[in-house]
Amino acid sequence: MDLLRFTTAGSVDDGKSTLIGRLLYDSKSIFEDQLESIEESSRKKGDEHVNLALLTDGLRAEREQGITIDVAYRYFATPKRKFIIADTPGHVQYTRNMVTGASTANLAIILVDARKGVIEQTKRHSFIADLLRIQHVILAVNKMDLVDYSEERFNEIVAEYESFASRLGNIVDIQPIPISALNGDNVVDKSDKMPWYQGPTFLYHLENVYIGGEENHVDARFPVQWVTRPQSDKWHDFRGFAGRIAGGVFKPGDDVVVLPSGFKSKVKSIHTADGDLEEAYSPQSVTLTLEDEIDASRGDMIAKPNNQPKVEQNIEAMICWFSKTPLQARGKYLIKHTSLETKAIVQEIRYQVDINTLHKKEDAPTFEMNDIGRISLRTAAPLLHDAYRRNRTTGSFILVDPGTNETMGAGMIV
Repeated sequence: MDLLRFTTAGSVDDGKSTLIGRLLYDSKSIFEDQLESIEESSRKKGDEHVNLALLTDGLRAEREQGITIDVAYRYFATPKRKFIIADTPGHVQYTRNMVTGASTANLAIILVDARKGVIEQTKRHSFIADLLRIQHVILAVNKMDLVDYSEERFNEIVAEYESFASRLGNIVDIQPIPISALNGDNVVDKSDKMPWYQGPTFLYHLENVYIGGEENHVDARFPVQWVTRPQSDKWHDFRGFAGRIAGGVFKPGDDVVVLPSGFKSKVKSIHTADGDLEEAYSPQSVTLTLEDEIDASRGDMIAKPNNQPKVEQNIEAMICWFSKTPLQARGKYLIKHTSLETKAIVQEIRYQVDINTLHKKEDAPTFEMNDIGRISLRTAAPLLHDAYRRNRTTGSFILVDPGTNETMGAGMIV
């Protein structure tokens, strides 16, 4: 079975956590003791219904305030597919949490309250999903029970959202679904209250959406994480390079080049814990051996001679700032990119994005926590990179405070 990672996004009280709770409950993916626990919690709070949002909102502050604060990951499976859910917060002050949860997602669920329609936070979260190269979106128009299951209202919201989404570059697939997370309409089972809707249910679309074309199998990229030298009689002369393939396909006999040194060789064999492979591709974790004794270490990259990543020290990137300490021009940080760690300095703050209007503020002197914008960096060692739009792994990095080891921001190379 393949794996689908998806994230939820939407305004406060749009019903993100309730939707995930309903999905887990109706697909029978929760245990009886979990159900008993949230029934008891709902009773103590005086809720009229079983509060399914409590399945994902586990922090005490979340339960007291009735909001999502941190990213909650939940795992479940159906006979067709395995899923990892990142239930992310909707508040502006938790933008960094949403970026973290959405960074590995294949699909984003954008929830819209049927009464309120498309609002600023809908646009903000769609912009972030687009920035993070999420190509598939479910536009879940929730709380249809509060607008009398109106087809006209649903069509209004879909038209407004599609008009906005046409300005975004990466979102290519939008599936609108009218739902009621509280009552379960069109979540797992087809609703008899909306006979006018002929599309798939929420779970059916999650099980069948095609995501296979998103991995980059063209640009061969293998960041070296570790040089394997077993000290044993059986593997006396073994020297392999272990890591996770970030793109492309590798086969024994392929011509390869080790960067940044530029030394060339051929792939001798591909090893895994389950035996040798005739071919390996992203995102598999493997150990490559080469026919020649070439010096390579952590931070280097193995690629194909006719298709190499860019090797540059001057980097242009979009960044989401995570820290309470503002980003400053000329600020010095550690940059972690694939398996390489080196020093970096912020050369210039290009602009900040107003994620409510998508306008660029070019006179921004600094970035505060949760701000998103574009900066230029200069690194001490060259980065072996691709544009984030082309490869999410070789196009992303984090900035770290060298003194405190705090993660300061996450970047996407332009």
